[in-house]
Amino acid sequence: MGKYATHIVWDWNGTLFHDIDAVIGATNSAFAEIGLEPITLEMYRELYCVPVPRFYERLMGRLPTETEWLVMDETFHRHYSEHRLACGLAEGVDLLLEAWQTAGGSQSILSMFGHDELIPLVRGFGIESRFVLVEGRTGPSGGTKAAQMVRHLAALTEVDPGRTVVIGDAVDDAVAAREAGASAVLYTGGSHSRASLETAAVPGVPVVDTLAEAVELAGAMVA
Repeated sequence: MGKYATHIVWDWNGTLFHDIDAVIGATNSAFAEIGLEPITLEMYRELYCVPVPRFYERLMGRLPTETEWLVMDETFHRHYSEHRLACGLAEGVDLLLEAWQTAGGSQSILSMFGHDELIPLVRGFGIESRFVLVEGRTGPSGGTKAAQMVRHLAALTEVDPGRTVVIGDAVDDAVAAREAGASAVLYTGGSHSRASLETAAVPGVPVVDTLAEAVELAGAMVA
C-alpha cells in the first residue's frame, strides 16, 4: 500500500467540512421554534453530545418530547441547508488528502450527514477521487456512529481495522472507532472544545488542534 499502510476514516461535518458556524445558526433556529434561548459557540462546544436529543436534554433540563424533537430536527436541517452554502473545507484539507493518497495511504469518509446530500457536496469540492468509499447516514437522524463504523470498515475488504485511524471532532467518533477495533484522533476545530474532548474522550485517544497534526499522528500510530 505504499509508504502508509494506515487507512484513515474521516468524519465530514466539523472535520473535513468546516461548518460550525452553520451548525450554530441552525441550532439556534431550532431552539427558537420551541422557545429556547440561543447559545454561543463556546456553550455548544462544552455541551454538545450524541445522541442529539441528549444534547437538547442538557440545555432543557429534560429530554425533548417526540413532537419537539421532530420539530427541532426538521428546523435544524432546513436552516443548516441554507447556512452551509457559505461554508468550505477546513484549512489545508485539499493538500492533506492529496499528500496521504500520493504517499500510498487509503482514506474514506463516514458521516452522520444524510448520504444523498453528502455525495454531491463531496463531489462539488472536487475531492471524491481521494476516497475509496464515501458514506453518509441512511437512517433517521439523531443516532450514534458505532454500528455504522463497524459496517463501513466491513465493506472495505482490503482495510484492516487494526491499522485504521478515525479522525473526527466528536467523542462519538472515538467511541465508534473503539467499537470497530480502530484507533482515533480527535480534532478541536469542530463541535467540541479541547476541554470537553479531553474530559469525555476514550482513554488513550489523542486530541489535536489541526488536521495536519491528526494526519501526522495517524501515520505514526499504527506504523
